Amino acid sequence: MKDTANSCSSVAALIAAVVFAAAITVPGGTNGDSGLPVFKSEKVFLVSAVSDALSLFSSTAAILMFLSFLTARYAEDDFLHALPKRLIMGLLTLFVSITCMIIAFSSTLYLVFGDDKTWILITVAASACLLVILFVYLQFPLLVDMFLSTYGRGIFRKHCEDPLY
Repeated sequence: MKDTANSCSSVAALIAAVVFAAAITVPGGTNGDSGLPVFKSEKVFLVSAVSDALSLFSSTAAILMFLSFLTARYAEDDFLHALPKRLIMGLLTLFVSITCMIIAFSSTLYLVFGDDKTWILITVAASACLLVILFVYLQFPLLVDMFLSTYGRGIFRKHCEDPLY
């Protein structure tokens, strides 16, 4: 669990650095006199900015969750409840961060290079969906195992047929 948290905190830190740099870089540049973004009137510009901000905030939350995991006191009770909950929340916020980062990248790519060409939009959207599906496919079994071991019946509870017992 500690190695997983360490690896995921490194990934979350890299995502935070990339989306922070993307947040302060305006796609398409600015107008010379007014200093306003060139694509300010485009709806895709708003999608790009909002998804970039969500990615930054969720990756920062993931960093905090994984760091709290790494600085835990590791008592017996922590392994049953606190640490799995932190790992679940960290993985969920990391998933949100990666998804929003891919949305921000895709919308910026379409904004700069799209020029209302649908084949670019379809190609970028398909690639983005493929990446999100790949991440879910690779991390979902760990998330399900952590969720079931934390909130499910588990190995320490007695199995009986009566659900009220």
